[in-house]
Amino acid sequence: MSDPRSALIVDDERDIRELLTLTLGRMGIRIDTAANLGEARELLSRNPYDLCFTDMRLPDGNGIELVSEISANFPKTPVAMITAFGNVELAVEALKAGAFDFVSKPVDLTVLRGLVRHALELNNTERPAPAPAPPQHAMRLLGDSPAMEDLRATISKVARSQAPVYILGESGVGKELVARTIHEQGARASGPFVPVNCGAIPAELMESEFFGHKKGSFTGAHADKQGLFQAASGGTLFLDEVAELPLPMQVKLLRAIQEKAVRPVGASSEVQVDVRILSATHKDLGELAHDGRFRHDLYYRINVIELRVPPLRERTGDLPQLTKAILTRLAGHQQRQPPQLSPVALDLLAQYPFPGNVRELENILERAMAMADEDAIDAADLRLPQVERRAAPQSSTQPAPQDYDPFRSAPPAFGQQPASSGQPQPASEAEGPLPSYIEQMERAAIHKALEDNRWNKTKAAAQLGITFRALRYKLKKLGIE
Repeated sequence: MSDPRSALIVDDERDIRELLTLTLGRMGIRIDTAANLGEARELLSRNPYDLCFTDMRLPDGNGIELVSEISANFPKTPVAMITAFGNVELAVEALKAGAFDFVSKPVDLTVLRGLVRHALELNNTERPAPAPAPPQHAMRLLGDSPAMEDLRATISKVARSQAPVYILGESGVGKELVARTIHEQGARASGPFVPVNCGAIPAELMESEFFGHKKGSFTGAHADKQGLFQAASGGTLFLDEVAELPLPMQVKLLRAIQEKAVRPVGASSEVQVDVRILSATHKDLGELAHDGRFRHDLYYRINVIELRVPPLRERTGDLPQLTKAILTRLAGHQQRQPPQLSPVALDLLAQYPFPGNVRELENILERAMAMADEDAIDAADLRLPQVERRAAPQSSTQPAPQDYDPFRSAPPAFGQQPASSGQPQPASEAEGPLPSYIEQMERAAIHKALEDNRWNKTKAAAQLGITFRALRYKLKKLGIE
């Protein structure tokens, strides 16, 4: 028979030590207790533990010191911080130091038991099964570039924690794939993964969608409805485009995250939920918070761990592996052999800036498969949008180097004949419809200005030399937002 799980409880309040000892003991866990850092260090030097609870303030030091020491010296031991009620700032500090989660005083036993179950899953020594195959979504985080290796290594680390993760990246880089991979590699993998696009929910329905509602609570509420928090309980709630949340909803979301409870619309009491929060946006939340368009307290609460997903233009060396995997997947859906990408086509892709990132690459390859005559995709089949190639700033007294420029050698517009003998056709001589060409150039210029100014529309408009109102009109017309 295997040894029982063990936990170390570090708190100078005897009542708290007895409460946790009684609760965890009923779960079959062996308990050791310490009243200060010195006793805790002594016990840790002599015994291995599957879980540790520590108070924030101790007679001989700070509990965060213990969190850091355990994270460094006993990385397989999850640590949960015990904090005073409402002291979110210190709780976030503990999470950044490596704490698994935190529990507030007075301790809610239901929340405590759920936390313990998840913590023990992180250090499941009773079932030393072989490492599982990488999940399907992780297989799509392809690439051997340093940027992708760092990303995968960081995902493996944050998956063990329960700390909220803020995933930052441009549109199309695969932020939801990163969130799914974090979920699938963590202790909540057996629970639900619930993604929600915060920008797609009407403001008047947000509270009902997130927290649920009771029958008859408003017109059209014909039955009780479970909200997204309840649906994700025991698993992960992924808030995509979190910057789109209106300020009143941000207040309610912050409370739900802090209290780990929600009140359905029309309900008289709260419902406890056990959810890990992952969030993402292509905008700069820090700038939005500075401008008063996003609450500082919510920003710091969801941004405990920041994870940046690199754009495709920063890892063009991954293109051969990415294109092969995408073409194989697309060909499988069409029940055909995957086409081969010619070296010239691959070189053209490597020169393209990919404002739409991996999502745009998938669209380009899917279109190329449809347009290619044989089982090979050439440069002309890609039909890349005519956008200016990225280049280093040039001195006004020196001519730009005459290297390969996809802007000049871009394939003809749909319906045109390719240029003969591979000679590049200047974009100014293209015979495509002029309005369409101008629209492409406007789209590229606006997208670049928005990226240069971290999606600050006022600054982007100034860079483009147009009014803010004109920029808003262009964004709507071109479908950029």
